[in-house]
Amino acid sequence: MGRLFLISLEGKIYSCKHCQAHLALSHDIVSKSFHCRHGKAYLFDKVVNVTAGSKEERMMLTGLHTVSDIFCVGCGSNIGWKYVSAHEKNQKYKEGKFVLERFKLTGPDGDRHWMTQDTHLGGSDADDS
Repeated sequence: MGRLFLISLEGKIYSCKHCQAHLALSHDIVSKSFHCRHGKAYLFDKVVNVTAGSKEERMMLTGLHTVSDIFCVGCGSNIGWKYVSAHEKNQKYKEGKFVLERFKLTGPDGDRHWMTQDTHLGGSDADDS
């Protein structure tokens, strides 16, 4: 295995809560109204220091999507997913964007975000209603 080079970001940064690898900047947030199995999730336009897993079809609250789970390159933790394609016309804006699960991050809006009592246990997606 070769040497690991991580990209360092400047500004209001979201980082992996396990290894503190930089992942995204707060100004790259597209939406904070997404949800995952563990609570809040944020949709980002750009992220760094991640690797994508295999593509798979996943039924979410807003319909069928092709997604890839994303992993922190620093520690290998699953931190969210990338939208590869959306099958519904009104969901196309998500394509190529990334969802980071808030409870797996440290960031400028609080050190950690813990699971809440009203956490959804089903599929995960935006709160579009």
